Amino acid sequence: MPRIIIHGIVQGVGFRPTVYRVARQLGMKGHVLNTGSNVEIVIDGDADIFIDSLRKALPPLARMDDCQVEKCPVPIEGFLIIPSSKGQRSSPLPPDAGICPDCLEELFRPGNKRQYYPFINCTNCGARFSVIADLPYDRPNTSMDDFPMCKTCAGEYSDPLDRRFHAQTTSCPDCGPHYRLEGVPTNDPVGMFAMAIDAGKIGAVKGWGGTHIICIPSKVGYLRERFNRSQKPLAVMVRNLETARKYAHISEHGEKLLNSTARPIVLLDRIGTALEDTAPGLDRIGIYLPYNGLHHLLFSKLDTDALIMTSGNLPGEPMAVTDEEIMKLAADVFLIHNRRIINRTDDSVIIPYLDEQFFVRKSRGYVPDPMPLPHGRTLVAVGADMNNTGGISVNGKAILTQHIGDIGRYETSQFLENAIKHLMRLYGIEKPDAVITDMHPRYSSRNVGKRLAEEWCVPTVEIQHHAAHAFALAAEHGLDELTVLACDGTGYGTDGQVWGGEVLSVRKGSFTRTGHLGYIPLLGGDKAVEDPRRTVFAISDILGLEQPYFSETEQETLHSMMKSGIRTSSTGRVLDALSCWLGICDTMTYDGEPAMKLEPFIRKGRPAHEFHATVKSGIVDTLGLFAQLAEVSSPEKHPEPGKTADLARSFVDALFEGFVEAAEPTDALGFTGGVSYNLAINDILSEILDKIGVKFIIHRRVPNGDGGVSFGQLSGGGYYLSGSSG
Repeated sequence: MPRIIIHGIVQGVGFRPTVYRVARQLGMKGHVLNTGSNVEIVIDGDADIFIDSLRKALPPLARMDDCQVEKCPVPIEGFLIIPSSKGQRSSPLPPDAGICPDCLEELFRPGNKRQYYPFINCTNCGARFSVIADLPYDRPNTSMDDFPMCKTCAGEYSDPLDRRFHAQTTSCPDCGPHYRLEGVPTNDPVGMFAMAIDAGKIGAVKGWGGTHIICIPSKVGYLRERFNRSQKPLAVMVRNLETARKYAHISEHGEKLLNSTARPIVLLDRIGTALEDTAPGLDRIGIYLPYNGLHHLLFSKLDTDALIMTSGNLPGEPMAVTDEEIMKLAADVFLIHNRRIINRTDDSVIIPYLDEQFFVRKSRGYVPDPMPLPHGRTLVAVGADMNNTGGISVNGKAILTQHIGDIGRYETSQFLENAIKHLMRLYGIEKPDAVITDMHPRYSSRNVGKRLAEEWCVPTVEIQHHAAHAFALAAEHGLDELTVLACDGTGYGTDGQVWGGEVLSVRKGSFTRTGHLGYIPLLGGDKAVEDPRRTVFAISDILGLEQPYFSETEQETLHSMMKSGIRTSSTGRVLDALSCWLGICDTMTYDGEPAMKLEPFIRKGRPAHEFHATVKSGIVDTLGLFAQLAEVSSPEKHPEPGKTADLARSFVDALFEGFVEAAEPTDALGFTGGVSYNLAINDILSEILDKIGVKFIIHRRVPNGDGGVSFGQLSGGGYYLSGSSG
């Protein structure tokens, strides 16, 4: 008799009841068992027929990655679902999943016991990762353990033919969690909250993995002022897909992403000036659809068809998850539930590109997502300091944490450490072989890594920042070797300077820097990052040009810093300087702002100017490009509005033609780092490479920016420890 071992997403997704139903339909006897790392099925019939039928009947959230068939003794009579065992913990955990059509229909069905119940869910949808404390994924190991099931829910939970069979978070108004409107006694907290929002109040809502600050679009200025987010792009949740089409151009691929079970925030091209105050100076807006019962209930009671929804956190701290944290937020009204959030999980953010996507933030709905690695070492990676994720590797897979954020305060570094230890507990890892860190001596994440390594008495391994980006891209595509353009804002280089415009050739765990952008003084270090005018001053000073930004006294101070300050090859700083030079944006209030506000101009522009980037010994002469720009424009006198876009496009075309010349690719060229989120630059690079017959390698599954550094650290660190680098 065959025993079938199935690997994949098989926990918390209705896999075992599906096996039960398929076996009954085929008239087979045997059992199904969740071992903790896979599902074991024993049947008394043909394995191929059973597997084929099972694949066709898979529930929406399940995934079969691998099937093994072996012989075993004759099974017992009937077909049994055997309780979970605690075997090896390598099975992927289920991510949170948006409300399914069946639950949405029940939510508004008159007379249904879950009508208007915000926590409605079944095996095909609902909170998963955000409520898991341990494996196996059974109710006692989730925050739903605080809510014993009523008799009716227990009956559904025990019935293999019910879609709530073994749905660990199942509940109803009689036995499950509830919302309350803080400080307001009411039987309709959601309705009262909706009235306050429609009236222009700022609200805080506790959700699955954290808290949102929300308001109607007309009050976005009020929200920005109160939370000191003057220019930062803010996401918009809309009532439905038809509403989304009022505000944004939605392709077939964009619609698929919006409607996926992950329900991410999708960055879409805005229609005209629609909702322009949500993303000042940008031509894309972040839109997403309701993903749980509360959101649908809220919209059913609201007059507005769109809500500003942004992460609820104090400056520099992680998103609020406890009542105490939530009540510190500067909101007018608070809608809070009484279910513990075990794993803080932000909304995911995606940019559709071609038929794939770039992950700006990979979190709710996509985490955890085990990805193949070229080694079997057990490692911990602590990532970078901006847009941080951590990660672990086990049994040839990398599992990254949810989005952590910027590691600059104790609370956020603790979030990173706790998230890593939580993954280790879920996957049964007591201690790793090593901890992988960035080589930047002042990174807070590096301090976290050192502290963990000391706690576990294991070594640390340093991976250079841009090499980690390159390793991540190569490993994502299953490549041992790749030439990569690693373009971002900041990374500590092996020469002690600030890198960010690099041509790297990676081979397994080693890398060679074969080219880069020419160095430019970074006056005041981080001050120059926040103030692009300083970079324009440095460029102008070298080129002997006038600049309009600083007084004579300030200029003397800056000039004195020119020889002694650090230098940078950063693509991000070049784009920031270009944005400032052209009068688009001269101050950074959020990460990447000047370059992001430059992108719409690059997209609209034509390569109308004959700029050329000189390349010598692999170094792209960026100062020479600015000298050419100075012949047709200057920081003192910005170009006419109609010429700005053409100048931006012409400059960037020449810059990346220089990059490709420096890289000298033969078969393929990769593109990674925060700059690779710029779709206009991706199009430019793709066109250049297509002309010379070189394949363009870009991200699909790993975040392009610093959220992917931990994956690259796991890949490069594993090669290094295995002795196969070099």
